[in-house]
Amino acid sequence: MLAPVITGPTDPLFALEYETMDPTWLRALKTEFNKPYFKQLKAFLETEKKSAKIFPPAEDIYSWSRFTPISKVKVVILGQDPYHGVGQAHGLAFSVKKGVGAPPSLVNMYKTLEQDIPGFKAPGHGYLAGWAKQGVLMLNSALTVRAHQANSHAGKGWEEFTDSIIQYLNQNKDGLVFMLWGSYAQKKGKGINQKKHLVLKSVHPSPLSAHRGFFSCQHFSKANKYLKDHGKKPIAWENFDEE
Repeated sequence: MLAPVITGPTDPLFALEYETMDPTWLRALKTEFNKPYFKQLKAFLETEKKSAKIFPPAEDIYSWSRFTPISKVKVVILGQDPYHGVGQAHGLAFSVKKGVGAPPSLVNMYKTLEQDIPGFKAPGHGYLAGWAKQGVLMLNSALTVRAHQANSHAGKGWEEFTDSIIQYLNQNKDGLVFMLWGSYAQKKGKGINQKKHLVLKSVHPSPLSAHRGFFSCQHFSKANKYLKDHGKKPIAWENFDEE
């Protein structure tokens, strides 16, 4: 059976969504576009880009949807805010573009993996597309940021949009693993049905908090055990090949 054809936007304000979002996600989320908060968000971004540099580049804002279509989602890692340095953010939480060194939180994720997954070795970069293509949805709460200003696009509407993504997965998928690191992510994921999904909580991998239990959390092996127990292929965390 052919998938329904998605017609283009009637409002050019939503051209980016229709042109760059994975079709399965577009079908799931397009009802959000006509809500007042999303129109206000898009209007804000149109104004913002006239006077400031925005990260990630427009074509990468929804790259998470293309790397990890709905049917592939197995694990969800929630982040807060895109990296705000030049050449870092590319639409996947915690990941950076090729050729960019791993930021401190990701370095700590690698340290945890080295303790948790036998044979894991840090790859020497921070590009996590290989995880995303295996079904790890790395989703920030806000999908854009002004250059060099952390959390500068907080409270503009992205949080409501990404809440709708979590709600969709919670309601329409079974047997997912949600990794909630730090109080912000845990608050955002508080409505996840723990009878349908595995919710793993820990402190954030930031150097400010990782020493308080992140290194010993074993979330990556726990996720794989849960996936195997539910008849799903585990994540090869050591596989960073995007192909």
